[in-house]
Amino acid sequence: MSWAGKILRVNLSAGTVAAEPLNMDWAHSYLGSRGLGSKYLVSEVDPKVDPLSPENKIIWATGPLTGTMASTGGRYTVITKSPLTGAIACSNSGGYWGAELKMAGWDMVIFEGKSPTPVYLYINDDTAELRDAAHLWGKSVWETEPLIKQSLQDPLIRVSCIGKAGENGVLYAAVINDLHRAAGRSGVGAVMGSKNLKAIAVRGTKGVGNLRDPKAFMKVTYEKKKILRDNAVTGQGLPTFGTQVLMNVINEVGALPTRNHQDVQFEGAKDISAEAMATPRATDGKAQLITNQACFGCTIACGRISKMDAGHFTVSNKPQYWGASGGLEYEAAWALGAANGVKDLEALQYATMLCNEEGIDPISFGATLGAVMELYEMGVLSKEQLGIEAPFGSAAALAFLAEETVHSRGFGKEIGQGSKRLTAKYGHPDLSMSSKGQEFPAYDGRAIQGIGLAYATSNRGGCHLRGYTVASEVLGIPVKTDPLEHEGKPELVKAFQDATAVFDSAGICVFTSFAWGLADVAPQLQAACGEQYTTEELEKIGERIWNMEREFNNAAGFTKADDSLPKRLLTEAAKTGPAKGKVNMLAEMLPKYYAARGWDSEGVPTAATRERLGL
Repeated sequence: MSWAGKILRVNLSAGTVAAEPLNMDWAHSYLGSRGLGSKYLVSEVDPKVDPLSPENKIIWATGPLTGTMASTGGRYTVITKSPLTGAIACSNSGGYWGAELKMAGWDMVIFEGKSPTPVYLYINDDTAELRDAAHLWGKSVWETEPLIKQSLQDPLIRVSCIGKAGENGVLYAAVINDLHRAAGRSGVGAVMGSKNLKAIAVRGTKGVGNLRDPKAFMKVTYEKKKILRDNAVTGQGLPTFGTQVLMNVINEVGALPTRNHQDVQFEGAKDISAEAMATPRATDGKAQLITNQACFGCTIACGRISKMDAGHFTVSNKPQYWGASGGLEYEAAWALGAANGVKDLEALQYATMLCNEEGIDPISFGATLGAVMELYEMGVLSKEQLGIEAPFGSAAALAFLAEETVHSRGFGKEIGQGSKRLTAKYGHPDLSMSSKGQEFPAYDGRAIQGIGLAYATSNRGGCHLRGYTVASEVLGIPVKTDPLEHEGKPELVKAFQDATAVFDSAGICVFTSFAWGLADVAPQLQAACGEQYTTEELEKIGERIWNMEREFNNAAGFTKADDSLPKRLLTEAAKTGPAKGKVNMLAEMLPKYYAARGWDSEGVPTAATRERLGL
């Protein structure tokens, strides 16, 4: 089996660190990472707990394929109760940290309580101890990681940490590892900060050597890597252009939310696209994009490494931002760009670096800023309140308010509370483009009907990665469905949601699902784990995980009313593009979705469904 078979439990209040055996019955039923970590959370945490109280717990979890030679086997998740939404939070990250934890011999680390002073956890294979982090508190991610490596005199240590945003309680603060990979959504970094936990530094030298059948595993992973290589998306599009390959595609189909979802097409899309990133600048003749980068074990390599124009107004006097850094991905480019009507590519790169440096989710930040700019144009917010003129399209406002937010200064403190709280405070709650309090990503639910339903029903609030029906509705993967048609989408959304839960829980990247189905994951798990994971069994595991998350949210106080979309998507028709005249048909889709899920009319899993899934 490829589980390490043990977890680390850290009581921050008591300052204790203890090993315990992994619950293997749960591992067989929930795989690992998202599923298994969530099982521990829902079993140990009161759903009604205050997310920022010591009674909440926060868990770092790997999957059975994490740290192995399975393609993209470097993923880990951070699971807790979200301070942004009040729902279950499970945020996934790549890079190298997850594989390092697994190679140190641990499946999971559970943090309880709250440390009286700032600390970090140091893991060196079987040895783990809490260390003083007073000298790290107040430092950025970019300062924290090198300082830890220097103090431990080991450049190969991997670090997962927070910046000032997590310390200051920005409700969508992220956990960052390897300097620019993020467990980015739902405010997991704020929970980390609330516990006075600055970082987890890991050094693992054991490897993952307990595979059931190493030769069979090598053979099947080789075969599956070939499928990724030969696929148009995972073998060509993502390696060449990264996720930014979508900017012009989504704009052309009229599904690019623009100016806080007032429009569905952005006239500046080409200026902030993958193609623009690779085009030499007029100012210095150099392209922003330098190269692509892969996470641990990844054969896709969709990551971007970019370098700004040193003469740009945002960095002309800030040489610390002149070097190569993590580059724009599609969701960040959209949130910082089209969502605010900003088409200055260099300003977007500056803002994304700030998000990485201090640890915040660029999707929630950018989408919240879109609401701020709309409130400014309505006259509800003023220059005096914001500290700058902030109309749609202002790169100066984007840069200034990004700085204020990551440092929790001025009006940035309010932006750091997210769009739901901010728009309600200023009397216009309908302007929050969110579900369950989490802001939507870069697809309009009027032009892509299925993704609108996926947003409304997502267990962690507005999210594309919990059921990426865009694959089918726009890209034709695995089958082409009409994005403007709402019939059949409840079943499509359910299928995508359940399958994604399996990919997440196995410890591999969801991007492999552009080329793989569950039938490709099953033999890899069988060779690694020794379990008879058939495709049908994996479908059931994905459904079990989804229903478990749903039951936690229901117990936390969520109801059918929370499976909703903003009024704008339901009543204001798209103005241009193929979806012109369309609204999202949520009212027609939701009852059919509940029926497909085996839930009652209020969105509660029935006794028969619970029994069938073993909940």
